[in-house]
Amino acid sequence: MNLASWVERHGRDLRDRPAIAVGDRTHATWAEFAATVAAVATGFREQLGLEPGDRVAIVMANRPEYLEAMYGAWRAGLVAVPVNARLHRDEIAYILEHSGTRAVITDEAHAGDVESLVSQVDRVETSVRVPGPQWDELTGMAPSAQVDRAPDDAAWLFYTSGTTGRPKGATLTHRNLLMASLSYFADIDPVSSRDSVLLAAPLSHGAGLYGLPHVARGAVSVFPTESTLDGAELVSLLTRWPGMSFFAAPIMVRRLAGDPSVVGADLSGLKTIVYGGAPMYLTDLEDALTTFGPRLAQIYGQGETPMTITGLSKADHADRAHPRWHERLQSVGFPRTDVEVRVVDADDREVPAGEVGEVLVRGDVVMSGYWNQPDETAETLRGGWLHTGDMGSFDDDGYLTLRDRSKDLIISGGLNIYPREVEEALLTHPGVQAVAVVGRQDPDWGEAVVAFVVVDGDQPPTEELDRACLDRIARFKRPKEYHFVESLPTNNYGKVLKRELRSRLAEDVAGQR
Repeated sequence: MNLASWVERHGRDLRDRPAIAVGDRTHATWAEFAATVAAVATGFREQLGLEPGDRVAIVMANRPEYLEAMYGAWRAGLVAVPVNARLHRDEIAYILEHSGTRAVITDEAHAGDVESLVSQVDRVETSVRVPGPQWDELTGMAPSAQVDRAPDDAAWLFYTSGTTGRPKGATLTHRNLLMASLSYFADIDPVSSRDSVLLAAPLSHGAGLYGLPHVARGAVSVFPTESTLDGAELVSLLTRWPGMSFFAAPIMVRRLAGDPSVVGADLSGLKTIVYGGAPMYLTDLEDALTTFGPRLAQIYGQGETPMTITGLSKADHADRAHPRWHERLQSVGFPRTDVEVRVVDADDREVPAGEVGEVLVRGDVVMSGYWNQPDETAETLRGGWLHTGDMGSFDDDGYLTLRDRSKDLIISGGLNIYPREVEEALLTHPGVQAVAVVGRQDPDWGEAVVAFVVVDGDQPPTEELDRACLDRIARFKRPKEYHFVESLPTNNYGKVLKRELRSRLAEDVAGQR
């Protein structure tokens, strides 16, 4: 089993049909895409000396070569490590070192960081810049036979932050990704070779995963011409590439729903918007339904079970006559076809409908484990179930509603931010004695990062605190607000009570209304 078989098959059966497009222009037909993937696979093995099972990282913005590199890696029997291109250099370095990456594919915007790491990170032997002469050499190689892979061989290391703030590599196998793709057909949408998928969100996360079922069925993968998709380009692309679906964080859905170019436009070419990764507020969802009509589907998932736990279907969104329609819109839907989902208490005993507990998942889509982290794997997969760390409850009809996110995860603009890594960055400032980071509700970003700081001596300028963060973590993780306090609330064991800090923020917001 090798996911690259999809590309090889369509290279024969759909030779002259478009496979990849940029804006309204065809970048490659299926025959051309298949030929490039085959050449890159040969280049990885013969030019770069990589062997089956080796890891290849991809650190670049969305562009056609991203897909060519990823499917080329799979054809060569390698493991792809897609890295969030917005991460700080040090965060990228950690992922490369932890994964044991040997080669990195990057672009002009990220080449400076990546190339400086080649001599510093163990095992990283080379980087290939796209575009560039070395990439041209890879794509010019003669094709060789596809490497067979077993269903449980690793295909994608999906790096997601853990409770310590250090990323963990969820090991996704060829079987995992195949099951996630089949589940898409079962629960979200059928896909045909006449359809298209718009790759506007980062390919290192949800957009990459939801691009898979469209490649599997021979649909065209479309890249917007600009890094930020606007309403005018969306409407234009719908005319050129009908049957279009795309994955988006709620903030992106909200922005497009209010874009004057979209409101009232001909959206007949739009098939489905799959949203997830952060809470969607009810008013925003109703506005989006008004603009887009019954074309929205919600998913709830994690990197550990690639975006496949529950789903709220397009039919659920459209069922306004249902007496609990609003309640269902605030849920994350019904368990997906390929998984079992339970809600349990602290002893992993299933709780009745209406009672809150931790969400557990089991199925062939669940990761094989965390890369080189056996203790964390055993803890998260204990008893044969993925322990998500998310708290939720089922209703009597089997719809799951998330009540709280454990581990204090902050989701801002659809991106995960763990407080610990922000706190550690701030604690490097000599004037910071203690710090606690929490999220507060934000109408534009879903949540905003807020830091409560106890100082040692004079209060440092916020610019210095910003610099402590920017020197160590990605810009989007930097706090939007600083609150200077005399002490942090703690329990009898000395643990900071972040719930109290969030309550303070909520009271402040309420007092301003």
